[in-house]
Amino acid sequence: MIAQDTIRQTFRRNPLRASVRRLHEQQGQSLVETALSITVLMILIFGTIEAAWGAYSIHYLANAAHEATRYAIVRGGTWTPACDGTGAAGSGYTSSKCQASPADIANYVANRDFPGIGITAGDVCVEYYATLPTSATQACYGNSSPNGTGDIVQVTITYPFTIPLPFLANYTWHLVSTSQMVITD
Repeated sequence: MIAQDTIRQTFRRNPLRASVRRLHEQQGQSLVETALSITVLMILIFGTIEAAWGAYSIHYLANAAHEATRYAIVRGGTWTPACDGTGAAGSGYTSSKCQASPADIANYVANRDFPGIGITAGDVCVEYYATLPTSATQACYGNSSPNGTGDIVQVTITYPFTIPLPFLANYTWHLVSTSQMVITD
């Protein structure tokens, strides 16, 4: 008699019903796992985008410092007319026959129009040296002499790159690029 009851109970159980019941119990778990996975994925995607934007900014600053130094060495102190100070087209921007001051060079960099990053004239430091100083300093003295043939011009650009962090304060990373060349005119 016991054997027949055991056989009946076995056949009464519906394996489909039991598996459906188990699935209903796990629906919340799938939702939580999906939410956590999407959160991690979005952090990775936007982190990669911000890292690429930072790499672009570093590359742009290096290029801007190099162009500003090139602008300065072609417009050394041997030219008698001074550039007009704006750094805009027609003010020595395309002509090399004027003497560029630190303000001209800073305005030249500020007037460059690269997408997504804006450098102001206040971000640019231009210094001239007869010989390079022995100690590296971040101070910008803005000395405009000697500015002659054989002197060294050094352009340093500092740019505040802001990294947005969700639910936190933005983090600002100060990017710095320096370029130096010898005045040849």
